[in-house]
Amino acid sequence: MSAILEAEQKAAIASAADSLQTSLNLSSGPIMRVAFFSLGTKKASRLLIVIHHLAVDGVSWRILLEDLETAYQQISRGEKIQLRPKTTSFKHWAEKLNSYASSDIANKELTYWQGISRAEITHLPVDYALGANTLASARIVSMSLSAEETRTLLQEVPKVYKTQINDILLTALVQTLSKWTGSSSVLLHLEGHGREDLFEDVDLSRTVGWFTTIFPVLLELKATNNLGDAIKSIKKQLRAVPNRGIGYGVLRYLSGDAEITSQLSAMPQPEVSFNYLGQFDWGMQEDSFLKLAPESMGAEHSQQETCNHLLDINGLVVESQFKLD
Repeated sequence: MSAILEAEQKAAIASAADSLQTSLNLSSGPIMRVAFFSLGTKKASRLLIVIHHLAVDGVSWRILLEDLETAYQQISRGEKIQLRPKTTSFKHWAEKLNSYASSDIANKELTYWQGISRAEITHLPVDYALGANTLASARIVSMSLSAEETRTLLQEVPKVYKTQINDILLTALVQTLSKWTGSSSVLLHLEGHGREDLFEDVDLSRTVGWFTTIFPVLLELKATNNLGDAIKSIKKQLRAVPNRGIGYGVLRYLSGDAEITSQLSAMPQPEVSFNYLGQFDWGMQEDSFLKLAPESMGAEHSQQETCNHLLDINGLVVESQFKLD
């Protein structure tokens, strides 16, 4: 890359990143590719790490980058690499989850999920009802808050209403969708980290894998003009979800009960998904060897991929700013 004109380096990195992304093959490998781009002696180099999502989730990336940073610093000081010990294996977690799926504790959650299936659902207005919902037809609308607005959102607003950031964001989303559809209730797919504290002998704090949970939630906007009351109502409904939603997938895919699987499979499918990924301010520390790079990391999905929703909403805080796609 150092031999390429500086004005052309950005495009060259994007092209190489696309090639690496599309080279992943889940059935035969590889599922991970790493590329190092040297941009010359006067510019910081770039390191691209591409891993199939089946192998890592958002929490895993934090673990991997922390280990990479630690190893780099230890080598730079001439020390032997010593990383923090790993926690419970993904295999052990999967075995425990499989056993849990047929337990009485998991089955008690079935009533909650059945309640959603009986609700009347209003569909989103669409322009092309028969159109192919592929990634090629998708468009991304992005917005961001300033650093000061983000600080207020993360620190001041939750203190006033004694809530978490998700409660605030989802209240705003339900208000917006209700106004659009004319319905006071909205069916959403929520995404969570999936590393729930279900078992005493399991610690997933430093386990790499894909633990994500996706589950339906029916949120109703109570008839009120008071924003505080609306936030408290959404907060209460979210707290009613058992075990942060992990039981839905456990019962649907692991219970081994054909009747339960059939019931949950027949539930109405949400047309909107929402995922708040949390704060990802990696590399903001002054002594960090690694910083987030601005260049493209390539196409993460095939253009032929079928989208599961009409709207996918993803938010995170990066470099002290809340960003939403």
